[in-house]
Amino acid sequence: MTARLSLYRKAEQELYKLDRVVKAQFYDFCHLFRQNPEQPGLDLKKLKGDSRIYRAKINQSYRALLAPVGVDADGTPSWLVVAVRHRKDVYDQLQVAVNRVTGEIEFVDLAVVGDSALRRAGITLTPAEPETAPAAKPAAVAPVPPPAPPMLAGYDAEQLKELGVADQLIDLALAVTSDAELDELLEGAPPLSKDILYGLASGMSIDAVREEITAPVRLAEEPDPADLAAAFARTTVTTVDKHVQAAIEEGDFRAWRVYLHPIQQKIVERRYGGPARVSGGPGTGKTVVALHRVKHLAGALPPGTDKPILVTTFTANLANDLRSRLASLIEPHLMERVDVTHIDQLAARVVGENTTQRTRKRRISDHAAVTEMRQLLLELDERRWDAEFLVEEWEQVILGQAVQSRSAYFQVRRAGRGRALSRPERSQVWKLIEQLTARLDKLGVETWGQAAERAARFEMERAAAIEARRAAGPSADHSSDSIRPGYWYRHIVVDEAQDLRAAHWKMLRAMADPTLPDDIFIAGDTHQRIYDHQVSLGALGVHIRGRSARLTLSYRTTREILARALLIAEDGRVSYDDLDDGTDTLAGYRSILHGPPPAFAGYGSWEDELAELATTLADWRTELSTGEKGVSVDPAGHIAVCVADHERVSQVMDYLTAKAGLTCAELTKDGPVGDGGIHVGTMHRFKGLEYQRLAIVGVSEGVLPRAGVERYRKEDPVRYERELRKARSLLFVAATRARDALAVSWHGTPSPLLAEVRGLVAS
Repeated sequence: MTARLSLYRKAEQELYKLDRVVKAQFYDFCHLFRQNPEQPGLDLKKLKGDSRIYRAKINQSYRALLAPVGVDADGTPSWLVVAVRHRKDVYDQLQVAVNRVTGEIEFVDLAVVGDSALRRAGITLTPAEPETAPAAKPAAVAPVPPPAPPMLAGYDAEQLKELGVADQLIDLALAVTSDAELDELLEGAPPLSKDILYGLASGMSIDAVREEITAPVRLAEEPDPADLAAAFARTTVTTVDKHVQAAIEEGDFRAWRVYLHPIQQKIVERRYGGPARVSGGPGTGKTVVALHRVKHLAGALPPGTDKPILVTTFTANLANDLRSRLASLIEPHLMERVDVTHIDQLAARVVGENTTQRTRKRRISDHAAVTEMRQLLLELDERRWDAEFLVEEWEQVILGQAVQSRSAYFQVRRAGRGRALSRPERSQVWKLIEQLTARLDKLGVETWGQAAERAARFEMERAAAIEARRAAGPSADHSSDSIRPGYWYRHIVVDEAQDLRAAHWKMLRAMADPTLPDDIFIAGDTHQRIYDHQVSLGALGVHIRGRSARLTLSYRTTREILARALLIAEDGRVSYDDLDDGTDTLAGYRSILHGPPPAFAGYGSWEDELAELATTLADWRTELSTGEKGVSVDPAGHIAVCVADHERVSQVMDYLTAKAGLTCAELTKDGPVGDGGIHVGTMHRFKGLEYQRLAIVGVSEGVLPRAGVERYRKEDPVRYERELRKARSLLFVAATRARDALAVSWHGTPSPLLAEVRGLVAS
């Protein structure tokens, strides 16, 4: 008799944590089981509590828990390994079930639940293999203090059942009285139950949980709870074959490559009738979903297709990171179907293909354009206007909406710009911007915003010609057409979407056929917008209404770090858009990870702050390299220092190198430069990255937000609030790059953005 074996996700995660000897014995067990599950040495027996779970011997101490899940087409029995654990942790009450919402197999593990919670729920766990030695005399049981009120007292069993919480967890969930008990209960819980209960405990309404967590994974028809074979077909598993040993040795990296939360999986595999968007706070897996979406789309394309999928993001270093992660995720022949490039590089490519070498221009930053505008205003002795305001008006309103004439500028909307402009003032602004563009043209340069606007116009003209040719029909003569016969891309996937300009979106919209499904997939979070490019996708032809999903569970940041970061992002006075004229929120955003509370400290001088930073970094290096928590880690690349501007990057690196003997590498647009183990960079450079330990220094008044912002408080309140929101987003992004430990410091007066956090720390 032979059998097929598969691994449930939790079983594979448990295997990661076992030592090599037990892993090797598990591989031997799999080989023997596949040959004959009934051979005596495996001692295959049913548990008493659930007739669908069997336990079998891996060695004298460890057991595999398995469930038969049907017979394959060739008549071979199929078994699912749902857990691998020490025999003392095997109880008769362990169960497998079919989730009534997702239809997937769920393994419910009560072995990790605290005794007090089990007692309140009236549950007693019975060991499947009782010890044979005489039982010790029971110790006197200390009186149990009166329990605190249940955390989920506002809900009942029927509500939890309807949402999709596993039956065996419902009574326990309604009995827990603290975060610690909830963490114990959910440590071994199925993913959907974990997401629902953490959502309710974090303050999400039952309607929000139903809409954001349950609805996306609910089957069209309620599944048969007795049909394990059908449930097995819906469940993500790993087949145990000759490659499984190498896969498990890869550890958690394989989990990232292969597995997704059920909600994420539904987003990845769904067929959308048009552009779709996934949002969520830092660490919720938006980028992972986007990358798996690329894999899913690439796998569905016909063989031989040449780069019909575009993956793009805002910066070069993020594009490099996406390319590297995709190469680890998908096979080389699928990678050949994907074009990964950052958005400005794409715009430059379009402009280059539509212009001659003689007419091409060198690109300059917005900061350089402000410098040129400031010089122009000095030469004209023009004191009524601020150079930054004029360049932002040009970038966001005129270029952003492709305004081609002064008369059109008189009519265009200026949503979110703050200061109102009369018709005579618009005329003055238009004239000054005309003079600036003439000045830049004479210098042979253009801004990246100008390049994006030109690229958008070229692509929109090409798309219009494609549609005209399509309308004319196949019988029309197109021999004289000079344009490419079809759209550039079949699918476009955008990461960090909140930072793209309006012109970028117009260009992207014109590069994919809007009549086909799954044309544009968008991942972004406006709470992390660190560039001043606010857009409404619907107004730009990218319609996402009814095709949006929100992720709320952070897989990166600890609960302690997250609590402080949320106080930075949302102080009750600021609001964030949803890229489509609505508002976005971090309500229900939460983490299941725990760690030390972040450290917040002020110093009398910059020198004192740098001295303490050096001490903190040295301590972190020691803790990582000597194996804190039993696992030693090479600290190189796992520790970073984040500052507000480039000048402070140099100051930090010089101090750490010269006075503390620590080696550093500067984070640039192309990644870390240098061999140093501690990465140092501006907050902008940390976008999309993560570190085990992170220090944010120099968070002082006048630095973040910058001192010049204060002058807008009275003269342009809307701009003032926009600048504050941008500064909050920058600090929020920086703080949520930390995975395990975060230290925030300042010298002199602290930034006002830390007011709420410091109040929490003080209390």
